Amino acid sequence: MQASELWFVVPGNPEQNTGGYRYVQRLVQALRGNRINARIKGLPGRFPRPDSVAERSMQDFLASLPVGARVILDGLAMGAMPAVLEQHTERLQMMALVHHPLADETGLDAGEQDWLKRMETRALAQVGQVFTTSEYTAARVQQAYGVAASRIVTAKPAVDDEYVSIVRAEPSAGEREQPRLLCVGHLSARKAQHQLVEALSTLKDLPWQCVLVGAKDRDPEYAEKVSRAISGNGLADRIQLLGEVDAPRIAAAYANADLFVFPSLYEGYGMVIDEALAAGLPVLSSDGGALALTTQKLGACTYPAGDVSELARRLRSLIVNREELQALMAKACHSRNSIRAWPDTARDFMQGLVPQNQEDPARFSRQWLETREPSDHAARNNALTDRLAQWLMRRYSEASEGGAPKAPLKLIDVGSGLGSNPAYLIPRLPVPQQWILVEPDQSLLPVASARVEALDAPVEPQSVELTVSNIDELLPAHVDLITASALIDLVSEPWLKAFASAIARRRSALLVVLSYSGNFELMPPHPLDDQVKALVNRHQHGDKGSGSALGPEATGVLEHYLRAEGYRVEVAGSPWRLGGSVGDASLIDMLMVGWVQAACEQDPTSAQGISGWLEDRRAQLDGRELRVVVDHLDLLALPGAEHR
Repeated sequence: MQASELWFVVPGNPEQNTGGYRYVQRLVQALRGNRINARIKGLPGRFPRPDSVAERSMQDFLASLPVGARVILDGLAMGAMPAVLEQHTERLQMMALVHHPLADETGLDAGEQDWLKRMETRALAQVGQVFTTSEYTAARVQQAYGVAASRIVTAKPAVDDEYVSIVRAEPSAGEREQPRLLCVGHLSARKAQHQLVEALSTLKDLPWQCVLVGAKDRDPEYAEKVSRAISGNGLADRIQLLGEVDAPRIAAAYANADLFVFPSLYEGYGMVIDEALAAGLPVLSSDGGALALTTQKLGACTYPAGDVSELARRLRSLIVNREELQALMAKACHSRNSIRAWPDTARDFMQGLVPQNQEDPARFSRQWLETREPSDHAARNNALTDRLAQWLMRRYSEASEGGAPKAPLKLIDVGSGLGSNPAYLIPRLPVPQQWILVEPDQSLLPVASARVEALDAPVEPQSVELTVSNIDELLPAHVDLITASALIDLVSEPWLKAFASAIARRRSALLVVLSYSGNFELMPPHPLDDQVKALVNRHQHGDKGSGSALGPEATGVLEHYLRAEGYRVEVAGSPWRLGGSVGDASLIDMLMVGWVQAACEQDPTSAQGISGWLEDRRAQLDGRELRVVVDHLDLLALPGAEHR
């Protein structure tokens, strides 16, 4: 296998004829037309709640890929196996394709929904880009699964040329003695074909015929339920249950129908809606999930998902009032001109395939920064922020005395990452602000700058790395506040001493937050907790780029240097308290994986026992039994009276 290949991983046979599988098949063809070496891999086993066969097949396939390989994991395949993905996060460029979240499937009880949501939240935290097939699904994964908008790319489905070229059968719907209804979709409770049968059972007094096209073997029990409903309601001569058919027969079914009916309770997009409209066929659909958006086209109308009586009412109206049906068909014919082609989908998809340098650790830091930000903001010490705001207000007032122009105060954020620190501070510092963002990673800096600009603060991005020799040179001569988040525990003592000296020479305030203090606790306790903690803290002193890092001692060392410069220094706790929400699970898991890697680097002989510790902790995390506290320190330093 070659790293230049782009692999799509799906559960089961890749040639299955459903909307999700056809999306992947057509997308791969279109990507190949753009000279992208895209391939599909089907995995054996049970999905989405994976059995041992499924987990092993995923593990074996990912392990077979070369370092840096790009792989698109279908949500149905990867959503419930985060532990497998975590083993390959640093080797591969893994991305996800989410048609709709697993927990949104129909027929799940509350326990199953909760488990699937927790698993998929963790799994999505292990990948880079997340591709969705609709804006609806994009909003779902962002709001309910904590995926940052910057990681989401939407590439809506398209329609095969064969549907656009369909010529409508004659006579027209307004002239046909018995209007012909068509429903396409594999038989499943979510597609709700039984509700269509139930609605039609109340319309026996009207002339109509109906064809149901769709695989019966995906849910044989439900397929049998639909068949019994047809015969039990005396509709065997009016409803034809075809099962799965080939493409020419589906196209013929579209050409010979007068109305497409789609009772699905939930869809991540609903490709069949576009196919019907491309064939000039009017649509009556539920508004379940993304269907509310997919059906916002000429020739389509909706009813509330699951409302059988309203479905029956709308069907009766369209069958009785032939002019209404004919007008809807005329609108559907207009929609044919705006149907997407698969090269359009491939173009949107390729925007998310930004080349990524596997050797660049920033690729992973972005994911880490996005995951930790909510906990960072919740942990910060509000009292120190309030005191800083008061000090800045006094400084601003003094600077503008005597009628001088009131220029914005200048604030610098060192190691800005994705801009979390200024995003937190800007609304809490009630003075005009002008920000300088110092961040060496050029892939993160534009995101941070855009966040600051969105908060109406002027911003100057600087892609530089501060070192012992250049800190004083690169920082502006006049600055009112220097701030940093989760930074000083990663630097050496010489770097921190130079940093403190540069701050003192500028007589600026300093706010440094969320520095690791050397302590974390997991509840319930485990016999190996102290060993893991000791090894992690030893690892904290490794070289992170400026020499041996200070780790947990950094806050105390910085306080010492600043007090020697005449600063008034306050230190307060800002602990993470994790485990109370579904969103915490991803951060806890990423923390534990990092701790285990650090601990095993320090003592490889303990790897087996520490790996067992991780397995135990993950079981507790999956059972929502685990609570984690990670202690941090915030430091506020203000120049003494002689520096004012």
